[in-house]
Amino acid sequence: MQPQTRATSQDLAEQDAGETTGGGPVPPFPDVDLMYIVDLLSPEEKTRYREVRAFLQSRIRAASIDYWNREEFPVELVAELGKYGLGALQTDGTSKLFKGLMYAEVARADVSLSALVGIHNELIVGMVDSLGSEEQKKRWLPGLHALTRIGAFALTEPDHGSDISGGLATTARREDDEWVINGAKRWIGAGTIADFALVWARDVADQQIKCFIVETDRPGYTATKIANKIGLRIMQNADIVLDEVRIPAANLLPGATDFSKANELLRDSRAWVGWQAVGIQLAAFDVARSYALSRKQFGKELARFQLIQQQLAEILGNASVSLALMAQLATIQQDGKLEMVQAAMAKSTTTRLARASVAMGRSLLGGNGISTDYEMGKLFGDAEILYTYEGSYEINSLIVARAVTGKSAFV
Repeated sequence: MQPQTRATSQDLAEQDAGETTGGGPVPPFPDVDLMYIVDLLSPEEKTRYREVRAFLQSRIRAASIDYWNREEFPVELVAELGKYGLGALQTDGTSKLFKGLMYAEVARADVSLSALVGIHNELIVGMVDSLGSEEQKKRWLPGLHALTRIGAFALTEPDHGSDISGGLATTARREDDEWVINGAKRWIGAGTIADFALVWARDVADQQIKCFIVETDRPGYTATKIANKIGLRIMQNADIVLDEVRIPAANLLPGATDFSKANELLRDSRAWVGWQAVGIQLAAFDVARSYALSRKQFGKELARFQLIQQQLAEILGNASVSLALMAQLATIQQDGKLEMVQAAMAKSTTTRLARASVAMGRSLLGGNGISTDYEMGKLFGDAEILYTYEGSYEINSLIVARAVTGKSAFV
């Protein structure tokens, strides 16, 4: 069965023709951006936003479902994302708001591909561009911008996630003109398909955590796909083993010679997940509204039942709150004022609301809500991943509380 299509403004107009609430006809609202956030973009950015959004909804949204079901990576879809400039958002000079709205719209079409686009820009392109050598930039950035090259961000380890800054166990030792890397990484997005991995390892000489470009075809690099996930099934997460992997000394990123640089990147990636949470809520509303308008029970459309209307209004309210919060966060980023507390609050709050919104959407669809044929089941699984990765909900909440109380709950 093909996914339900979105109801258009014309559909809604026909649905509500002649209906009144005591104050005249009820007009359809043409879009779900009730706070006019998109209107804050420049005219050029607004035009591009609409073009990319139309492409994502017409080409990516439905096509992603079979890949999600099969846990398969859609190479051809990624190439098309590159043609629309989604591999160069980090460096193309557009505003933070535009970049965030692009992340939201990719998530609205498919959350897995939004994870790829976000990690690619925030952590891969961002690192190479800001922390890499001129030679590294020349070698990798053109392909990264076109999305013909893929990188992986290898920080998390099997035994260290939230405590990675103090517990990182992967090591790097210098031998003449080479670095030798040993260790293991887990949950590494694109680890099985990437051209290179940005591997964070502890230099045994000075105990500093540094970052290295490790080409994935080097002897000793092994990546195994993590299968049977309940969400983000298109993203090829991997367990990586690095066994005496030798790389040239020039593969050390010169700007990433201590962990403070990782902290800056992780702060920005937390903010990025907030935009994903916006996108998945808009997707949940799209699916729920379309279903409520087309599905009939007891002789009338679900959209005419009070409980259904309440759920639709709450999903859209959650999405609008999240969108407004992220728009303000984009302003803070644009002004160079973003701190970890704001990023953590945005990530924890928006993903909490996303989890609730998608749960309501699943309930609204009844039994059909558990099937990816109707999309909501896919969104339901993906929402759990957003709630957990890039710092779990609980860890981000503790970061916020530490900032406002001055008391740390961490050991």
